[in-house]
Amino acid sequence: MKILVLGAGIIGVSTAWHLLEQGHDVTVVDRQPGAAQETSFANAAQISVSYCEPWANRHAPAKLLKWMFRNDAPLLFRPQMDWQQWRWGLQFLAQCNDAAFERNVQQLVALGAYSHAALKAVVRATGIDYNRLERGIAHYYTDQASFDDAAQAAQLMQKYGVHRKVVSTAELLKIEPAFKSFAHRIVGGTYTASDESGDARLFTEQLAARCAARGAQFLYGHDIERLEKAGGTIAAVAVRDRATGTQRRLAADEFVVACGSYSAPLLRSVGVDLPIYPGKGYSATFRLKKPELAPYVSTIDDEVKCALSRIGDELRVAGTIELGGFDLSLDSPLAKARCRMLAERVEAVLPGVCDTRSEEEGGNPRFWTGLRPATPTNIPYIGRTKVGRLWVNAGHGTLGWTHGAGSGKAMAELIGGERPEMAFKFYGVDAPQRGYSPRTA
Repeated sequence: MKILVLGAGIIGVSTAWHLLEQGHDVTVVDRQPGAAQETSFANAAQISVSYCEPWANRHAPAKLLKWMFRNDAPLLFRPQMDWQQWRWGLQFLAQCNDAAFERNVQQLVALGAYSHAALKAVVRATGIDYNRLERGIAHYYTDQASFDDAAQAAQLMQKYGVHRKVVSTAELLKIEPAFKSFAHRIVGGTYTASDESGDARLFTEQLAARCAARGAQFLYGHDIERLEKAGGTIAAVAVRDRATGTQRRLAADEFVVACGSYSAPLLRSVGVDLPIYPGKGYSATFRLKKPELAPYVSTIDDEVKCALSRIGDELRVAGTIELGGFDLSLDSPLAKARCRMLAERVEAVLPGVCDTRSEEEGGNPRFWTGLRPATPTNIPYIGRTKVGRLWVNAGHGTLGWTHGAGSGKAMAELIGGERPEMAFKFYGVDAPQRGYSPRTA
């Protein structure tokens, strides 16, 4: 079949790769000049199958209220005159209970395990080098109450086959000695050896190049203007070349929407209403001044909810989520405060290891922001929409890199008439074709 994939991030490119594996004719459309130029560009770099807890839990409502007036809050809700934001927020609150949390964890772990196996298979087949570190992921805590909760979370993850172990501060420092200067603040941690880290952008760019070598066509620099619907079915997609202004009408047998946060408004234009809302995430990439003292184990700092991952001779620090629409600015006072928090935290945890100086001070930090396509459950929509020939692969939140390979493989299998072998409810296949269902979304 001829299949059109809309979006060239990790989700879209992985979908294209697995469709090619099944022998389909694939075209990928993206408005950027290359692959992985938006949400996949500078993320936390973690393949975190074992650290996939949903944002919605019984503690979240109180924390959100407490954090609303902090510019550097880990999860900041910025109220807008936007019905979609408020609808999303109400559905998020409906998930803030233990039963929903466990139900959502079960699906996220299933997709994560499937995806990690798919990623390993792609790497074996292609030999892609993306600064991969198979050192596991650690998570440290600076207050006892959070550490106590971590033990309960570890038990839940173990219930679904995740080997996350609770470790003392001393054990954590044996796993990753780089944090010894911060040890006086650490009360304990958790560690999962099976997780890993690597550069999502580099991987996606190389996978896109291999897709092109196998015959996939990539239409970069093309805006998606509209989905053309005829009689309950998508007939074509209208696109415009950004460089020339030329319009084109692209027909296909099947269409896959994998446009991250922008999937929701595009799908709503043809009557498919999914609660995918953008969460603005931030990252900072610093040159290592003392590589010998930098961590190799990718680590989560629980206090500020950020991840630290080594990528070659640099350290990527990423975290915080801001729910305030499609704003991508980095020069607002709020954005500057959140970027400054990342730099200050690195200096506190790893003093002198990175060049955290500002440009004014002679440094060269690379700050970045991207929109995480979040659902109230953190579970993505993968499957068939109610509109003929139209599929969706979006809503992966902060787990796009973790779930990318498996989501692409599952999408290709579903289009080919197969049922992917995992305990996951696929939209329009196992779950109802409607915007949201607390039990099955």
